[in-house]
Amino acid sequence: MSKRNALYDFKWCPGCGDFGVKVAIEQALAKRAVEKQESIEKTVIIAGIGCSGNLVHLQEGPQPFALHGIHGRALPIAYGVKGPRPDLNVLTVGGDGDMLSIGAEHIGPQARRNLNITTIVMDNGIYGLTKGQASPTTNVDVVTSTTRYGKLDDKLNPLMAYLGLGVGYVVSELSSRVKPLGEAIKDAMDYPGFSVVHVQSPCTTYNDTYALLKGDEKKGIEPLAFPIPDTHDVTSVHAAMDLVKGPRIPIGLVYRREGESVPADVRLRDAKVRTKVEQKSVDALLREMVI
Repeated sequence: MSKRNALYDFKWCPGCGDFGVKVAIEQALAKRAVEKQESIEKTVIIAGIGCSGNLVHLQEGPQPFALHGIHGRALPIAYGVKGPRPDLNVLTVGGDGDMLSIGAEHIGPQARRNLNITTIVMDNGIYGLTKGQASPTTNVDVVTSTTRYGKLDDKLNPLMAYLGLGVGYVVSELSSRVKPLGEAIKDAMDYPGFSVVHVQSPCTTYNDTYALLKGDEKKGIEPLAFPIPDTHDVTSVHAAMDLVKGPRIPIGLVYRREGESVPADVRLRDAKVRTKVEQKSVDALLREMVI
């Protein structure tokens, strides 16, 4: 632990990008609480397993409810929370392993349901908690403890994946841009449907990409990240695809679908009101089956 940040360093390494995400979420929730005149306790944060999962334990100030779930299953748990309680503001948080490897299969279904939650993905480009194994967003040919001959599969383009799976609101940000990131998270929470905020969150121990993302003029390193131009049409999925298909990382709002469909949690609420399903005992149901 460091003297400067002794309270948190046992959870995350000094300089970890996840600290910036933590503060940005706190700022977003505080601003939302004021605007909505709603307590932060009406928010539920759900995490899986990984360095990012510790975020639910480290929130300061008024406390949202938190659920530290199982690996890769934050989104199904979020569906279980939001379905019966559409009044709650639900966030899921996870890393590139939790959300883009074992949990990747859940992004498409939630996008089709248009579940009204916000997902924050902290992309380290490596599995930090388990000491530096390759993740879906690790560059090809990189040698790690699980890729001793170099990573053989191509690097996943998460932004392209979200767009292809039908996510209606996609943001790309940097963990070092705490204030803009907080604003982006708050705007994503305000969006009436499924939103993803993908954050480049460097792992200072196993994959320190700060210099690559920001650039280093003295070392001749061109910045990998670039601001999305004002001329970008955020309502065009085709423009969004063109924006994210290159090797560089756009920063800002990538896509916002217009004419939003009704979120699944609202459909469920309305269906319950319409049908007024009669509750029956197991014995009664079995008797009907026999008849």
